[in-house]
Amino acid sequence: MGWIGTQAIGFGDILIMPTVLVFQGLDVRIYTNDHRPAHVHVVGRGCEAKFQLNCPGGPVEVVENFGFSRREMRQILEALQAAVGYLCEEWRRIHGI
Repeated sequence: MGWIGTQAIGFGDILIMPTVLVFQGLDVRIYTNDHRPAHVHVVGRGCEAKFQLNCPGGPVEVVENFGFSRREMRQILEALQAAVGYLCEEWRRIHGI
């Protein structure tokens, strides 16, 4: 599984949603102006799902799913749980918490 981390980019009042992790062609994103609790959005293949991280160690939980199959959701949950420590660090870094 290949993971790629990127940085948040801001232009004045316009904030870009950084992709903090990429796996199996899916982007894991954290909105820079989003609310607590810590969570991520997984986007790709015309689908999107939201997952609560339950920092610092999980368990990662599904909040919403728009289009991913049950099989895909199991795979996504496994990948997010494996990276939950990193994702929680990124949430804190992006939100300054």
